[in-house]
Amino acid sequence: MNSDRLVVFDTTLRDGEQSPGASMTKDEKVRIAKQLERLRVDVIEAGFAAASPGDFEAVRAVAESVKDSTVCSLARATTNDIDAAGKAIAPAARKRIHTFIATSPIHMEKKLRMNPDQVVEAAIAAVRHALTFTPDVEFSAEDAVRSDIDFLVRVFGEVIKAGATTINVPDTVGYSVPGQWGDRMRQLIERTPGADKVVWSTHCHNDLGMAVANSLSAVLNGARQVECTINGLGERAGNASLEEIVMAVKTRRDVFACDSNIDTSQIVPSSRLVSQITGYPVQPNKAVVGANAFAHESGIHQDGVLKHRETYEIMRAEDVGWSANRIVLGKLSGRNAFRQRLEELGIAPSSEQALNEAFSRFKELADRKSEIFDEDLQAIVAGDAAVSSERYKLVSMSQSSEMGEKPVSRVVFSIAGEEVRVESEGNGPVDATVKAIEKEAKSGAELLLFSVNAITTGTESQGEVTMRLQKAGRVVNGVGADPDIVVASALAYLNALNRLSTAPKANPQQP
Repeated sequence: MNSDRLVVFDTTLRDGEQSPGASMTKDEKVRIAKQLERLRVDVIEAGFAAASPGDFEAVRAVAESVKDSTVCSLARATTNDIDAAGKAIAPAARKRIHTFIATSPIHMEKKLRMNPDQVVEAAIAAVRHALTFTPDVEFSAEDAVRSDIDFLVRVFGEVIKAGATTINVPDTVGYSVPGQWGDRMRQLIERTPGADKVVWSTHCHNDLGMAVANSLSAVLNGARQVECTINGLGERAGNASLEEIVMAVKTRRDVFACDSNIDTSQIVPSSRLVSQITGYPVQPNKAVVGANAFAHESGIHQDGVLKHRETYEIMRAEDVGWSANRIVLGKLSGRNAFRQRLEELGIAPSSEQALNEAFSRFKELADRKSEIFDEDLQAIVAGDAAVSSERYKLVSMSQSSEMGEKPVSRVVFSIAGEEVRVESEGNGPVDATVKAIEKEAKSGAELLLFSVNAITTGTESQGEVTMRLQKAGRVVNGVGADPDIVVASALAYLNALNRLSTAPKANPQQP
């Protein structure tokens, strides 16, 4: 391990998926994993193989698809979890098992009901068992921020002796502050026997808004792996943002004595893909990937940038992928050009039929929208994947709305292959559409969020709608895209109903 190399460990597919409603299908996980590989992420944590059969299959599918990045599965410090992880990652060219156990007094007493000696024994046994599947084993001390440092030194020393190759120090609850977290990392590296034989890692949550700052403080104090997610996606307030950490280290080489292997031109495409698939929009003022990240409203700023870019910009927009927003196809483009552009974007339809369906959707969109952007193509494929072989599918719809009159929506959709026709009034066309669908779907779900975003610029842009539904404590996101916002809303609502109709998966507590 080079001391000047920062390993980027992406956990969008595992920890990011724990965001309410952000659960992904196997095919969606593979699409994101391939984009992460294009981004040149070092390690892709593909999921928690033991959580459910669906998670196992998704981890295995990623392991079969990814060739350059290391594919990792999380596992609790139990034989069954590690067996599932080992079998799921078996096809990967490079594979890792990430095993963990809680080390804070409150977790050991209240959750594990184990004493410290038992925790150490379980950690050692987990690492040894994981080594039977792969020589690349990472160990995490869950809730390290609230763990006794002497106990952490003991646990880490024992698992290093057992053969762990990466030691991860997670701030599971987002409780720390940068100075404290950096000092803890430094002390652990100085005091742990065998510290020089492993890569030290940090995994920070964002509950106090300091996940990136804490991660960078750890790097300044010897950590050489950061665990992060695209767009900072994650449960509660999220995780450390990959794009912010990578660009901070790259931009401030005078401060950080290391750099990553990330292809930064793939940051914005990765951000947009994750946003489209999960239904979590990126806030406009989000660092690096937000729509306003390189926008200058102030006259003073505009004048300075026009005279010399570096007066107000410390990064170039094109370096993180903003220049990728260009017209690539039009309505006269042929099927081969469409296929080639999908390949350049890292999108591989699952079959010729899937390609034909996507091309048909592209032609339909090109008749309605004169300029087709890469983001439009990604939305087309995401939409086609969302409706393939699912219970609810939109067939056709129409709506009427005028001032002073109640809007009316008429929707034709299929339920398990059987077409139904419904009509309803509402406070607006979207409300009427949702009420019409509910007449037959009878889901009884509560709508928690209705969000509309433009995929590209201009009034011709496709609208991307997110509908977040909750039923019996379960939360799902549905996403739909179309130049007609009402149609996009219908697609999003049906997509959410499809996600509700699938079996929920287990979600054990994780670092």
